[in-house]
Amino acid sequence: MDNILALDDLDLRILEQLQANSALTNQDLAERVHASAPTCLRRVRRLTETGVIEKQVAILSPEKLGSRLTAIIEITLDVQTAEQLDAFEAGIVTEAAILQCYRVTPGPDFILVAQVADMPAYHALAHRAFTSKANVRNVRSFFSVHRAKFETRIPLSD
Repeated sequence: MDNILALDDLDLRILEQLQANSALTNQDLAERVHASAPTCLRRVRRLTETGVIEKQVAILSPEKLGSRLTAIIEITLDVQTAEQLDAFEAGIVTEAAILQCYRVTPGPDFILVAQVADMPAYHALAHRAFTSKANVRNVRSFFSVHRAKFETRIPLSD
């Protein structure tokens, strides 16, 4: 894998801090990682420019925004040519309620994670995005009754 960037200890400390709180000022970040502010700024720019840092976001509470139903959905297509997989994926990534989309193997062709307000909203999504599509053979949905863990942090050390 030649596109893996070599990261030193300072890079890893910066990434750990930003994964915990991307709203830190450069000065606060520099203090936490024991580096100068200009060095820290250069490192964050390099990590962003090289794609190690894809984006910085705020993680919102679905419940507090009225989006209480999490669905994990398996999709199996009737025809699994590269073109058909690409076509389904291109359509599904435009759906705002779909938070994650994975092509998987073996088993179903896709695993999706959706966040919607309630069961009627899920039903509308399912009809619009899955059951009305000619190439979708099977849809299997699972609904979360409890979330024990939700983490966006990627472990940087063992």
